Amino acid sequence: MATVVDLFTYPVKGCAGTPLDSTHLTPAGLAHDRSFMVVSTDGVYRTQRRDPRLALVRPTISADGGRLTLASAERGSGDGGDGVHGGDGVRGGEDELHLDVTTSAPRRDVDLFGATFQGIDQGEEAAAWLSDFLGVPSRLVRVPPEHDRKTDGLTPGTSGYADSSAVHLLSRASLTHLHARMAERGAPPLAMDRFRPNIVIDSRPGERHGEDWAAAPHAEDRIRRMTIGAADLGYTKLAVRCAVTLVDQEAGARGGPEPLRTLAGYRRAAGGGVVFGAKFSVVRPGKLSVGDEVAVEEWGDAEA
Repeated sequence: MATVVDLFTYPVKGCAGTPLDSTHLTPAGLAHDRSFMVVSTDGVYRTQRRDPRLALVRPTISADGGRLTLASAERGSGDGGDGVHGGDGVRGGEDELHLDVTTSAPRRDVDLFGATFQGIDQGEEAAAWLSDFLGVPSRLVRVPPEHDRKTDGLTPGTSGYADSSAVHLLSRASLTHLHARMAERGAPPLAMDRFRPNIVIDSRPGERHGEDWAAAPHAEDRIRRMTIGAADLGYTKLAVRCAVTLVDQEAGARGGPEPLRTLAGYRRAAGGGVVFGAKFSVVRPGKLSVGDEVAVEEWGDAEA
């Protein structure tokens, strides 16, 4: 048996996650997950791969999605203390920005990994705050209500501005195993937030025939259908890891070669890439809570 031990939503793609006790799982993932995205002035997505300071932006959003707050412990860098960055006239640098979310502004094209989607620009105040904090001209866009993205994988689905599928699930057993491998190299353990999961599960000694499948590392790779709380999820693919895992989420900067160095030694997928965790589509929306049991309805063969 396994239970949900952590839930995280990431309202703004690439920025810090918000821990939750309970939430609604929508067809596009946890409520408000990756419903906003920071882009360049020409609409190209920004992520921690190139802009690791995004990790220091801590967004929170109201339950109805109508109010977004961007906060950070830092002020904008390189501005001499006056809130002006460079020579582009952009002002910002406040510790917090409270924003009324608009869904009625004109749509604009945005680029996510070479694919074109639509975004609703959230205005000059958000652009100024982010531009100052990141040190590069930036805009904030929201997924339009009519957004109809199709995601691929074994179980097709939809998502907002996530890299691919709606939900990323990871077990504590997988992270514990990674830490053991890293310790053999003399590397210290890493926080779970390096991997930016939506759902974290852990084993609970089972009453049914003594089962404890979640104690095995990477058991999530073999789940094909499962029920959590009132929701059903279907497996899409393994989570291919990138340079974002190298970013220290507390420092907003790259912290060294781990975990990719160690993962590359034992977690290479047959189709290429280093993998850790699994992605899922939402088959049936419903409420999720920390403490919910994970009931696996169908198993398959691991792809790594």
